[in-house]
Amino acid sequence: MPVYLAVIPGYNEEAHVGATVTRARAYVPVLVVDDGSRDETAARAEAAGAAVIRQAPNQGKGAALRAGFRHALDEGADAIVMLDADGQHDPDEIPAFLAAYEATRPDLIIGARRYQEMPLVRRLSNTLGRWLFSWALGQPVPDNQSGYRLLSRRMMEAVLDSAEQGFEFEVEMITVCVLRGYTLGWVPIKTIYADERSHIRPLHHARQFARIVLQTRRRVQTARKQQSTPGG
Repeated sequence: MPVYLAVIPGYNEEAHVGATVTRARAYVPVLVVDDGSRDETAARAEAAGAAVIRQAPNQGKGAALRAGFRHALDEGADAIVMLDADGQHDPDEIPAFLAAYEATRPDLIIGARRYQEMPLVRRLSNTLGRWLFSWALGQPVPDNQSGYRLLSRRMMEAVLDSAEQGFEFEVEMITVCVLRGYTLGWVPIKTIYADERSHIRPLHHARQFARIVLQTRRRVQTARKQQSTPGG
């Protein structure tokens, strides 16, 4: 039986993290990485039964996830489920990820949301982002920014040396999976928007996403040239 762990990054999520941890623990042990919160995120996560890593100062979601991956690898986890602390991901969908992993052992499983159920602004930005990233990667990507995922042990190891600190880490993760020839899978998940606070800065987000799209395009084109070159 595979050893699983849920990894939940959190930044000022005292309002939701306790409930998220409690529900996730019904299926797997939970690790919360408190990314320099100024509220009671860490204390409420611990009270709900999670192991907690405190990361200070705030370093970004990518850095928090990698800290969680290192812990999971040290603990001998075969795979981790990563989900957000803010209530956007339903912990009761964890079994769907575990079942998909146990069926065919994909290295990266991403929860695909229904875009038509998103608020209009989010729907437009996510649709545009999906189109651009699919173009850069050279294959359709149903949902490149969903943070609800399962990673195999070797997938965690493959992204530990990433330099991406923020949400871009989750986008780069897909590129690494594809370029290494690892298996990429998808499971449908609920599209939830409630009272969660977004930590995204729109202009910064747009600039960073454009950078990661162009970077992905270059990496994919370089890989294709190497594959087409005799002896490459």
